[in-house]
Amino acid sequence: MAYTNSKMVVYTKLSPNHSGQRTHAIDRITPHCVVGQCSVETLGNIFYPTSRQASSNYGIGTDGRVAMYVEEKNRSWCSSSNANDQRAITIECASDTKEPYAMNSKVYETLVKLCVDICKRNGKTKLLWLGDKDKMLNYNPKSDEMILTVHRWFANKSCPGNWLYARLGDLALKVTAALGGSTKPTEPAKPTTSATIKAGDLVKITGSKYYGGQTIPSWVKAKNWFVHSVSGDRAVINKSEDGKNAIMSPLKVSDLAFVNAKPAETYRVHTVVHGDTLWNIAVKYLGKGARYTEIVKLNGLKPNAIYSGMKLKIPN
Repeated sequence: MAYTNSKMVVYTKLSPNHSGQRTHAIDRITPHCVVGQCSVETLGNIFYPTSRQASSNYGIGTDGRVAMYVEEKNRSWCSSSNANDQRAITIECASDTKEPYAMNSKVYETLVKLCVDICKRNGKTKLLWLGDKDKMLNYNPKSDEMILTVHRWFANKSCPGNWLYARLGDLALKVTAALGGSTKPTEPAKPTTSATIKAGDLVKITGSKYYGGQTIPSWVKAKNWFVHSVSGDRAVINKSEDGKNAIMSPLKVSDLAFVNAKPAETYRVHTVVHGDTLWNIAVKYLGKGARYTEIVKLNGLKPNAIYSGMKLKIPN
């Protein structure tokens, strides 16, 4: 296909840090936080040296201006994932230097407009956010669909920060509305247990994978752990209850449960998103689709109907 670049660009400083023409059609947008209230010129200087070994297609400065550092036809070095960067337009956005890495209104408004522009030029009428890593990475976009992905899915990083991560549903909604699309993206699932699980708590692991997607060894799952820190939906465990192990491993808050808590206090909460079914939710959390009846019973569903935004209790 013929690739084009955004006319919103007011500053260009092409970086040598890229892999040449991409090998996959564009069907993803990956917004990042710069971790600094940078201008587009400063960001261009950061990406220009070959020693930096990093770049992005676009950047949005703290004043809302847009710059281009790698043309859309080329794969930038931005997300710690060759597979993602081959198909994604990457955008670095000026932000605060500390979690939640907040962005000002000019930056966010420009991000919305730039995403609309990217979608239009690449023949997309919808920008989708399903709020779940596995769903997003396993989803095969239709020809008129673009999806959002984030850096933290491919590396042990906070990027794009919890400020923007919590607004990706809003971003998808505004972009899709501007494009005239009919699919309404939903807000990402927000684990409700993050308000109760905190540093110092003793927990057991109910999930099977670390935050980054790696499988948790059976010996780790067999032990109880103390929580070192919690940030949004990401918790880090460090010391085992028996005192024999010390690790620093990130997990989803929703995959942790208090030790010796009453059953009523240890259920997880799932926020229903577009495309969810009770069967698929049961497979994800309970391992078998047929166990959806446990979810129905716990939530008192009559009939067995669910809708986007609904909070479902999931038994541990």
